[in-house]
Amino acid sequence: MNKIELKPASVFGMFARINAIPRPSKHEEKMIAFLKEFGESLHLETLVDETGNVLIRKPASKGMENRPTVILQSHMDMVCEKNADVDFDFEKDAIQTYVDGEWLKAKGTTLGADDGIGCAMEMAILADDTLKHGPLECVFTRDEETGLTGAEGMKPGFMTGSMLINLDSEDEGEMFVSCAGGCRTTATFRFTPETPPAGAFFLRLTIKGLTGGHSGDDIDKKRANANKLLARFLYDGMKKWGLRLSDIQAGGLHNAIPREASCLVCIPNIYKEQARADWNIFAAEVQEEFSVTEKQMEFLLESAEPAPTVLPEEVNCRLISALQAVDNGVYAMSQDIALVETSSNLASIKQVEPGVIFVNSSQRSSLLSNRHNMSHTIAAVFELAGAEVEIGEGYPGWAMNPKSEILRITREQYQRLFKKEPIVRGIHAGLECGLFSEKYPGLDMVSFGPTLRGVHSPDERLLIPTVDMVWRHLLAILENI
Repeated sequence: MNKIELKPASVFGMFARINAIPRPSKHEEKMIAFLKEFGESLHLETLVDETGNVLIRKPASKGMENRPTVILQSHMDMVCEKNADVDFDFEKDAIQTYVDGEWLKAKGTTLGADDGIGCAMEMAILADDTLKHGPLECVFTRDEETGLTGAEGMKPGFMTGSMLINLDSEDEGEMFVSCAGGCRTTATFRFTPETPPAGAFFLRLTIKGLTGGHSGDDIDKKRANANKLLARFLYDGMKKWGLRLSDIQAGGLHNAIPREASCLVCIPNIYKEQARADWNIFAAEVQEEFSVTEKQMEFLLESAEPAPTVLPEEVNCRLISALQAVDNGVYAMSQDIALVETSSNLASIKQVEPGVIFVNSSQRSSLLSNRHNMSHTIAAVFELAGAEVEIGEGYPGWAMNPKSEILRITREQYQRLFKKEPIVRGIHAGLECGLFSEKYPGLDMVSFGPTLRGVHSPDERLLIPTVDMVWRHLLAILENI
């Protein structure tokens, strides 16, 4: 079977160049330098602001100088997740891609199409002098994935266009016109570690192979959260056998549904066989619960060497009880459209040093009042458990503009090209459009992009034919504004 053609070649060529450059969130220096050199090599005005956002201006095609200036925007950073058995350094190594049927994938890591493919489209437009368009500003923001830092730090006036096309959406044929706001709530447990009880038997518990995904866009798909699953067993074991935690390293990035969780525990020696039996029963029950969404779940229980310390019994009880009680998943659905309104994701639980366990969670909502309520609900659980709790400032949502001119043109050109009506909707995830709407009141915006699946996980994949569809659509919009 022949491999599908990667077209447009100009876009996939740029994407290959981008994936050769390490660009983890908060470590985008090499990507910033690459984009600056790229813009200057084309003799185009290239700016880098104090935050590290890059803007490259391209003059209008001949005869289109009087058209409105359009901003094309994507983010340069990527989520860096890999399978546990993959040897890969995201700060040094190039992403290794391959074609699987109609999908482009990476070998054991995130692909970086979120939002590298948006960056590639902008670069391809900048490099092609045969295209028809008005004045363009191609903007590449940094650190979108871990806090929207680039958009947050951008000062008003850096961009001058009146319309903005965000290329950071993941479903071809869907035009996004609003997004959820979000924030993080963190809890820190501090304690003095104790010597393990006499006769303690140590076990390492690991759950892995979960689907994971985006903590906003995938939160309603009933995918298992590895942290919450592990908490269920810990709570049961604490009640039955006096299970005590020694170490826990569970979950990862705040915006990803946790795929893996592991911890070191001890129990009285007399219960070790019962623990093994109960673990097997627990694994079977959970696999049944998630039989549709989780096909590759693994539950590992291994004997371990004794550790020198464990959590004090009281702290152990408060922490495990809080992890069992804390909300995770969909909290409320929108009253207006078929969309998640409010949710929370228990992202990570990690002993960062002896005597300090840090819990990170993220809340999202299209309603600011309910986002506050969700964060306070999470905070209250951990405050009752005696933790130090901090609620971040968060970022705003983006409200739909019913009179949007860019949306009208976007819909018309989609209908003309593909003879069908696009879906216009909101998204339960953060888009930089929310921050732009605060800094640039009146900026007319729409967001779309090719189809991605498994985003924020090593299962991330890009549906190749949709790249050409989005490319043709984008060029038609630019020509007809």
